[in-house]
Amino acid sequence: MNLSTRLPQLSEFVFAVLFALTCIVARFLLEQALAARLAVAVALLPVPVFALWLLALNRGLRQLDELQRRIQLEAVAIAFLLTLLVLMTLGLLELAVAFSPADWSYRHVWALLPLFYFVGLAAARRRYL
Repeated sequence: MNLSTRLPQLSEFVFAVLFALTCIVARFLLEQALAARLAVAVALLPVPVFALWLLALNRGLRQLDELQRRIQLEAVAIAFLLTLLVLMTLGLLELAVAFSPADWSYRHVWALLPLFYFVGLAAARRRYL
């Protein structure tokens, strides 16, 4: 594998790490007492890095062969369906039981989405490979 084929993977990894770091920094800073405008700016800090990561991922997807694209599509479809299942279940349970926003807010549930993608990826790879 030469550098030109590894470069998209490298940029995907770099943006993933930068995104994680900006999320950690933003979370730390938001726990401090900040003025409202500064807090909004800090909260939005990870957004452009995440957008760049998505662009790098999209560029990498375009370089995949047809089978790998199909595997990725199925992984995303499975992740989407699992996400719908979790959100529907939490919505219905919230009507029956009071959930603590400190444990079950969007700040916490979104972290399940990458897990669902990897579950979908494993299932799709098992099916096609």
